[in-house]
Amino acid sequence: MSADRGTSGRAGGAGSWGVRERGSFTAELAAGLPALMLLLFAGLTAVNAVTTRAGCLDAAREAALAAARGEPGSAAGSRYAPAGADISVTVAGDRVTVTVRAPVRSFGARLPRLTVSGTAVAAVEPGSPGPLP
Repeated sequence: MSADRGTSGRAGGAGSWGVRERGSFTAELAAGLPALMLLLFAGLTAVNAVTTRAGCLDAAREAALAAARGEPGSAAGSRYAPAGADISVTVAGDRVTVTVRAPVRSFGARLPRLTVSGTAVAAVEPGSPGPLP
């Protein structure tokens, strides 16, 4: 029995497992950390894009309703639009179409630049002085 105890620690026994695996967690973390950071930045950018698009839709809706009532649509839309948004008001017959485009701030310098938009259409209200862009 004493011979078994002496060889189990040296040649592939339970004692040598910890020595062979030493530092493997650090190596795996170093290899996986850049991928995790990229996923984090992409996820934060996606959440920011969804939030910015919701702001564009709100601004387009408000601008379309204001223009349909005869008020300046772009002024009403700029109160609700995200920072740096471009507001386009188009009047065609008895319909007002508003498109709001805004850039999305991306987390990370190397991620692609995104632009989101929101569009709303409203009918001109009867008896109003006429739609104003």
